[in-house]
Amino acid sequence: MKTLATGDYVVFFIYFIIVAFYGWWVYRSKHKGPSDSKDYFLAEGSLTWWAIGASLIASNISAEQFIGTSGSAFKMGIAISSYEWMAAATLIIVAIFFIPVYLKNKIATMPQFLNQRYNGTVAMIMAVFWLLLYIVVNLMSILYLGALAISGISGLNLYLCISLLAIFAVFITLGGMKVIGYTDVIQVFFLVLGGLVATYIALNRIDALTGTSGLWNGFKILKEQADDHFHLIFKKDNPNYMDLPGLSVLVGGMWITNLNYWGCNQYITQRALGADLKTARGGLLFAAFLKLLMPVIVVLPGIAAYVLYQKGMFHHEMLSSKGVIDVNKAYPSLLNLLPTYLKGIAFAALTAAIVASLAGKANSIATIFTLDIYKKAINPAASEKKLVSLGKISVVVAMLLGVLLSLVIGDKLMGEGKQGFQYIQEYTGFVSPGIFAMFILGFFWKKTTSNAALFATIGGFILSVVFKFLPYWTNLSFLAPYGFSKDNGTGVFEIPFLDRMEFVFAFCIIGMYIITMIENAKGLRTNGLEVDTSMFKTSRGFAIGSIVICVLLTVLYTIFW
Repeated sequence: MKTLATGDYVVFFIYFIIVAFYGWWVYRSKHKGPSDSKDYFLAEGSLTWWAIGASLIASNISAEQFIGTSGSAFKMGIAISSYEWMAAATLIIVAIFFIPVYLKNKIATMPQFLNQRYNGTVAMIMAVFWLLLYIVVNLMSILYLGALAISGISGLNLYLCISLLAIFAVFITLGGMKVIGYTDVIQVFFLVLGGLVATYIALNRIDALTGTSGLWNGFKILKEQADDHFHLIFKKDNPNYMDLPGLSVLVGGMWITNLNYWGCNQYITQRALGADLKTARGGLLFAAFLKLLMPVIVVLPGIAAYVLYQKGMFHHEMLSSKGVIDVNKAYPSLLNLLPTYLKGIAFAALTAAIVASLAGKANSIATIFTLDIYKKAINPAASEKKLVSLGKISVVVAMLLGVLLSLVIGDKLMGEGKQGFQYIQEYTGFVSPGIFAMFILGFFWKKTTSNAALFATIGGFILSVVFKFLPYWTNLSFLAPYGFSKDNGTGVFEIPFLDRMEFVFAFCIIGMYIITMIENAKGLRTNGLEVDTSMFKTSRGFAIGSIVICVLLTVLYTIFW
């Protein structure tokens, strides 16, 4: 039933009060004197390892996971967990190799890195691009998918939900990164608790339908009833191969999308850039452990919803207005089974995930606009007070734009019957190979030139578009035996988007190498970063934690191969 009982609203109100008062307390107690821009945007020196780790996960897990990933799990099963589990391995790589470079070179924003390593042109182009990406793709998708979920559970009007989420997120964001970082610890608590409650109820309901008892029995029955949903690596004949093309999730495009997201993304790295190296690494390792847990919270419920749907439940709830199965309704349908109070906890968890992500995105938008566009190109003499004030105005403006976009085009892009999570991954993948190529060579090859970086960003995007539409211009069936193309059902052999990212990344690296060598031969100087091998040494505790994660990942992929 799409309504919340009085008890559910009480639970949600308690959650809201806890977050609001804790945020206010953090702002008052940690706010020493006039705030400067780095203190406001980065919470410099203020976040502990557990606050960094919790904030990373709270900002990462949002509507696209709860709604999008659960919907993808309904359709394709546990294979979608690769985005979560490969992220755990990625976080370790970022902690060892990326964060030391940022901290050693005193990097506060991603455009600042590009300006320091390449030049102001590259930095400004990317600053504008990131603003557009964060507002048009991320803010809009989080607001729309989040409101869709909350509306599906509460019965409240979709547009009202969009507005309320935006207001709550602005309230959190205006306190700065300190408030975001520490309130995210509470958000993660509710997020994990609510997610586990939903999984528990799903497995229990499967128990009841089959006459058994116990969570483990529920999981075993889930595996028996949906055995085809418990394979991490798809074969070429799998109908979902285009979304997750076999071994590419282990050795190809999945690495590019993850390394770009976790290592070259203002929205994510911002949490660690205000800390010292040991604290930042501890936070990333903690986030990696939490990532291992995420499929239990966002994937198992989707598979459970699939099994329950096959047994005759959710038939009305899962259908769109056009009469087709809408996978985005899997998670909300499941939550509607929860009893009073537990439904309130799950509702609070969902809201926590959405609001935390919105706050993180809005803070990153404000940081890039204020420090990398306004201060660099418009008013270099701006005072710290003016920068902080402008940052707060930017938060409100960005959120208003996000609300407007979600109202106008949200339904067209991520409405009924569409996999929201896969949509976000594919279209972010148009730019991530070029960005990652520019960053990775910028880190570790001092000869790389600015024109090579421009080739990667602009050329990478153009190549992505070409590969997207190439199947409609020429027959790519010759790639099918190797798994690099598949008939999309209309006789057109498309390239899976993760494989497209591999190809584009390879072209970008080759192109950057050629341009750099030509320019180096002409005597062009470059601005190499300060990098030495001692930066990459880790503590014993970090090394042990990393080994544990790698062993757990090996076990998971072996069991569910």
